[in-house]
Amino acid sequence: MKKFLLITLKLLVFFIGWAVTAGLLPVPCENDPVLWRFFAELIPFAALAVFTAVFIIAEKGEVKIPCLRSFVKAAVSGTLTGALWIGAAVGIMLFTGISSITKGSTAISPMWFVSAFINVCMQELLIRGYIYQLLKTKYGLPAAVIFTTLLFTAMHGGAFEAGAVAVINVVTMSLFASAIYEAEGNIFAPIAAHTVWNLLGALVIGGVSLAEDYPHIYEFTSNGSKLLSGSGYKIEASIIVTMLNIILAAIFFIIAKTKTTHKEVSQ
Repeated sequence: MKKFLLITLKLLVFFIGWAVTAGLLPVPCENDPVLWRFFAELIPFAALAVFTAVFIIAEKGEVKIPCLRSFVKAAVSGTLTGALWIGAAVGIMLFTGISSITKGSTAISPMWFVSAFINVCMQELLIRGYIYQLLKTKYGLPAAVIFTTLLFTAMHGGAFEAGAVAVINVVTMSLFASAIYEAEGNIFAPIAAHTVWNLLGALVIGGVSLAEDYPHIYEFTSNGSKLLSGSGYKIEASIIVTMLNIILAAIFFIIAKTKTTHKEVSQ
């Protein structure tokens, strides 16, 4: 019980402390939407980075976030997987005619891409950073995956408005991110995959939802059934994405399990 209370206290102080700090810090450049969004993403991320560093140091080496070992391999694997992920989803929808893409009229500043990347880094560091590693260290991998998946889902509350499929997609996306994290052993793997999904899916194609002020180059239109196309909620509410998420999660969990088994045998 003492262990449970201590871990719970750490999680509450970490999460609430970060949320309150990020919420209290003012966001400058209110008259410039591009810079405002940049700082609106940067400030919470910077606050999270500070909180993460403090809590990791306080753990005195017991909890670590893998980010240096095989960094390039993890980043490349995540990038290629992310491209396959969004490419397969959009490709199937376009090939079957249930969705279409038309050229929009919006010119996008590169700063929007930087802001979206920072947002992904913040999400992944929050979900699969200190919280994930603390729970994995103290209670094992299943506890870490389950808790952080619930937290990730709660943070994407808009999915509940889009229906059951959208919620399932958020859950399975988190499971996939945790799977590639475990398979590659580096947090930059899920960061890279998530970045490609958001940047291509949202800012380029216009089929993935970010904050309302984010622009997109193309217009993604759903023409088929809601179950397949996602209708007004687009890619993220499509059952096609559900299947892709499950397949990718299964593949990378198998890879992670195989690596763990080989490591145990070699020891």
